[in-house]
Amino acid sequence: MTIDGFLKEIDDMVWGLPLILLILSTGIFLTIRLQGLQIKRLSLAVRNLFSEEKTGEGEISGFGALCTALSATIGTGNIVGVATAIVAGGPGALFWMVAAAIVGTVTKYAECLLAVKYRVVAEDGHIVGGPFYYIENGMGKRWKWLGKLFAFFGVGAGLLGIGTFTQINGITSAVNNFFDPKNQWTLELLGREYSWSVVIAGILITLCTALVVIGGLQRISGVAQVLIPFMALTYITAAMLILIFHVREIPAAVVTIVQSAFGMKAAAGGALGAMMTAMQKGVARGIFSNEAGLGSAPIAAAAVQTEEPAAQGLVSMLGTVIDTVIICTMTGLTIVITGTWNIGLDGVDVTTKAFQTGLPFAPAVSSFILMFCLICFAFTTIIGWNYYSEKCLEYLTGGGKDILKAYRRLYIVCIFAAPFFSVSAVWTIADILNGLMAIPNLIGIIALNGVVVKETRKYLRKVDSHSFVSNRS
Repeated sequence: MTIDGFLKEIDDMVWGLPLILLILSTGIFLTIRLQGLQIKRLSLAVRNLFSEEKTGEGEISGFGALCTALSATIGTGNIVGVATAIVAGGPGALFWMVAAAIVGTVTKYAECLLAVKYRVVAEDGHIVGGPFYYIENGMGKRWKWLGKLFAFFGVGAGLLGIGTFTQINGITSAVNNFFDPKNQWTLELLGREYSWSVVIAGILITLCTALVVIGGLQRISGVAQVLIPFMALTYITAAMLILIFHVREIPAAVVTIVQSAFGMKAAAGGALGAMMTAMQKGVARGIFSNEAGLGSAPIAAAAVQTEEPAAQGLVSMLGTVIDTVIICTMTGLTIVITGTWNIGLDGVDVTTKAFQTGLPFAPAVSSFILMFCLICFAFTTIIGWNYYSEKCLEYLTGGGKDILKAYRRLYIVCIFAAPFFSVSAVWTIADILNGLMAIPNLIGIIALNGVVVKETRKYLRKVDSHSFVSNRS
C-alpha cells in the first residue's frame, strides 16, 4: 500500500459517519438549547464587534481577536479547500459545507464563550485559554488528559497540517501557475525537479513569517487587522463580479448543488454513497476552513479584553459566517457556474480556471488576482496557527521560553519544507489532524453546555434590560 493510500484509509476512518454526526449533532443540540441564537442575535454580534470593549483582563480587543481567528481560518480552505471538496464530492459538498457552518456558528459561539469563562493568568501575567483549560477547569482535573490530547493534536495540526503544509503548498502552487506554469525554469533538489518560482516563493514566505511570529500575539494581531479586511474585500469583490456576470446561471447551479448533495444524479444504487461522499468532503473541508468545533478560535478569544464571555462568543461566531457562509459559498458557486470542477483539474487550478472563465479580464489578470488573494489568505493562516500551536505546546510542556523558541524555529523549518510534499498527502494529513482535534473539544463543549446556557441567559438579560431602559428614556 502506498503512503497516500494508507493516509486515505486513516482519513476515511477519522472522518467517518460518527465524527460527522458528532459535529452536526453538537451544533443542532446547541442551536436548540440556545433557541437559534446564531440567527436571532446576529445583529447583536455585529454591534459587539464594533463596540471595542476594553474592560477586564486581556491583551487584545474583540475585533483584534476576531481578525486573529480569521487570519487562521480564512486561508487556502476558502480557495483550494472548496475546490478539492467539490472535485472529490461533487457540487453537493458545498451544500453540506454551508449546512455544517450554519449549525457550527453556534458551536463557535459556545467554545469561545467557554474560553473566556475559564481562561487563566500565567505566571508572567499574560492571558492563556482554550479547550485545554475549559476541559481541565470546567470538567475537572480528572479530565486533564483530554485537554492534553487536544493540545497534542493542536501542535501536530500547526506543524504538519492546517498551519504550515497546506498553506505554503497553496501559495507556491499559485505562484508557480502564474509565473512558470510549464516549469521551464527548474532546479534539482533531493532527486526531484522544482520550479524556481516554487523555491523563491517558499523562501520569501518563510522570511516574512519569521519576522511576524517572533513578535508574538501583538504583532500577529496587528498584521491580521490590516490584512484581513483588505484581502477579504478584494476576494469577495472578484467573486461577486463572476456571480453578477453569470447571474442567470445561479438558480441552475443551486439546483445542481442540492441534487448532488442528496445523490439525486447518482447511478442507480449509488445515491447513498454519493450523498455520504458529498457530506464527508463538505463537512471536513468546511471544518478545515471555518474551524467551528475544532477548538482553535477559542485560543485567540481567550486573550480578549472583556468581562463578558458571551459577548466575545457572539463576536467570534461571526468568523464562521464570514469564512464559510459568505466566502466559501461564493467560491463554490463560481466553480459550479463555470463548470471547472469536472474537467480534470485539481486544487488551486480549479479555482484559477473558474476566475479566468468567469471574470471579464485577460486570463493573466484573473490569475494574478487569485494568486494575490491566496498568498494573503494563506500567509495570515500561517501566522495565526503559529500562535495557536504555540499555546497548545505551552499547555503540554508548562511554557518554557527555550522550548517555545525552539518550536518557532521548527515551525519556520516546516514552512520552508512544505512546498516539496505532494498536495494529496498534505491535505489528507491536515484532515486527519483536524478531526482528531475536534473530538476532545466537542466532548468538552457538550459536557459544559449548561455553563454556556447559563452565561448566555445572564448576558442577554443584561442586554435586553439595558435596551428596555434606553428605549424608555
